[in-house]
Amino acid sequence: MPAKTKVVVAFLDGRRLKGFLFDFSPVRGYFFLFPESDPAIESSARGLLVRLSELKALFFVREFAGNAGRQQNPVSGAVPGNKIEVTFSDGETLVGVADAPFAGGLGYFFTPADPNSNNERIFVIAANVRESRPLPALASAQRA
Repeated sequence: MPAKTKVVVAFLDGRRLKGFLFDFSPVRGYFFLFPESDPAIESSARGLLVRLSELKALFFVREFAGNAGRQQNPVSGAVPGNKIEVTFSDGETLVGVADAPFAGGLGYFFTPADPNSNNERIFVIAANVRESRPLPALASAQRA
């Protein structure tokens, strides 16, 4: 049986659902979300159909109980690569490193710069990004 992956699904309408998924592929355009409240989930059970076109982003998390008030610390990030700042249409801003676009430009994986973030990776839906801009080398700026 494939491993369960904890996710928080951020919909365009502001809703957020927590749950598990088993085999995410951005190429497919959809996935099945299994509720967090059911510890006996099996990959053969039927989950909620979620279409990527309905989402702002898909957050792959360490724990469901994140800390919404926590401020990200992008300067401490040990993630290699060129860091960018992504601002979503709703104003939320993240700092990290983006992979190459997937699924005909539908979106891309994003790794937060803050190693203590509850988000391990994020699948960003490109159409819902207001701005994406490169950042200067943060690690060298911190040492100065």
